[in-house]
Amino acid sequence: MKADGPRIRHQRESSGYGLRRFAKEAGISASHLSRIERGETDPQPEALARIATHLGCTIGDLTPATIGDDSGNDHRRTGPDDDEGSRGAHP
Repeated sequence: MKADGPRIRHQRESSGYGLRRFAKEAGISASHLSRIERGETDPQPEALARIATHLGCTIGDLTPATIGDDSGNDHRRTGPDDDEGSRGAHP
């Protein structure tokens, strides 16, 4: 399940938790939590649920923001040139 690692880290730190203590209380390893927060890996839904529970928020609060419809398509917020073939290319 996709997770917004920097958001998880920010909420964890704002809650006053250190990495090791939080990971232990959430039932995951500190190294795995660190990789999640750096965006190197995504947690299983059960792990993300435990993280959300310990942060006092919902899973939706810890996943990337999307816009658009509910079709399951991932419409991430992008900059104006992100759909161009090359950076800065304009017709």
